[in-house]
Amino acid sequence: MKLSHLAPIAAILAVVTLAGCANTIRGVGADAANTVNATQNAGHRVANSAQ
Repeated sequence: MKLSHLAPIAAILAVVTLAGCANTIRGVGADAANTVNATQNAGHRVANSAQ
C-alpha cells in the first residue's frame, strides 16, 4: 500500500481509539463521584446513629 492510502486509515483508527478513551474517562469520573456520594452517605448514617 502507498503511504497516501495508509494515512486516512491511520486517522480513522486514531479517532476511534480516542473516542474509546473519552468514554473510559467519563466512566472513571462517574465512578469517583459515586464513591464520594457513598462515603458521604455512610458518614451521615454514622452521625445519625450516634445521636
